[in-house]
Amino acid sequence: MSMMVNAALYSDDIDVLASALFAWCAERSIRLHSQEGLSAANIAINLYDAGYQTQDQLLGALHEYEFH
Repeated sequence: MSMMVNAALYSDDIDVLASALFAWCAERSIRLHSQEGLSAANIAINLYDAGYQTQDQLLGALHEYEFH
């Protein structure tokens, strides 16, 4: 069994993630604490870990992501 270890997030990282997520949710009138908002937060973290590390990159990737 393998364990995935994520690097620590710093204040600037949180700001980037939060601003992209808040913008994405606002565009769609989605409450952050809804199931869809929480799913988007999880996806945003995964995208950030995958290298989308600016607000514009994250927001663009969230726009392109296929939500189910």
